[in-house]
Amino acid sequence: MMVGVPSDRELMELQTSALFVSDSAGRLRFIREPGYEENELDPAPRFFMGRTPEGNVWRFRHDLTADLVRELEDLCGAEPVLPGYTAAADEPRKAEAIREVLTSHAPITAEERGPAYQIPDGVPVPEHVVLISGKNAHLLEAHFPWKITSRAGFRFAPIAAAVEQGSAVSICFCARLTQDAAEAGVETTEAFRGRGHAGAAVAGWAAAMRSVGRLPLYSTQWGNLASQAVARKLGLARYGEDWWVA
Repeated sequence: MMVGVPSDRELMELQTSALFVSDSAGRLRFIREPGYEENELDPAPRFFMGRTPEGNVWRFRHDLTADLVRELEDLCGAEPVLPGYTAAADEPRKAEAIREVLTSHAPITAEERGPAYQIPDGVPVPEHVVLISGKNAHLLEAHFPWKITSRAGFRFAPIAAAVEQGSAVSICFCARLTQDAAEAGVETTEAFRGRGHAGAAVAGWAAAMRSVGRLPLYSTQWGNLASQAVARKLGLARYGEDWWVA
């Protein structure tokens, strides 16, 4: 468990560990998925960089050659730290060169970049938010029935639900999970979007995570304006930006 208040760079290290399973050399192997064995997990992206004003974090997948890793290390080492808090248009200065190196290994198949936040302590939890347990799992039946039987469901880690009309209409759960930190996953049924339910569920989940000694983290893509709006309304503290390339 974490002791003290982590720096922005330490938060990015925690997030990186929550997102990916790495080998003993620190090379990426799999995308972490709570409740599943390693042989069931999807491969990690070939490249990850987390940028913060206090320093950058980068990782490479285990199957990249030594020559490629040396090239990427040089580029990552030359990437400036985040100048304050970036916007969507402000991609890393070495981004194009990094893409060229990765393309020499294999075509790029996917790429995502977006802001990363810590959910601060003390975010108010609305009264219509509950933690799901065996006693009230029926609340998931109408809109999120798969979460009742999922291996990553409430029996594995807390799920917070915003409840309206006797059913969960938005849920927040552990999309990624380690001993020290958890990454939020959020789903809201379409008819109830835009009413603040997602933020309410996130607040309840974050309180549950802190109660067991884990730091609650929240990240999204620059193109996901709804998710960024949730972060803004909750007053989440942005600590950096993460970027991955597959």
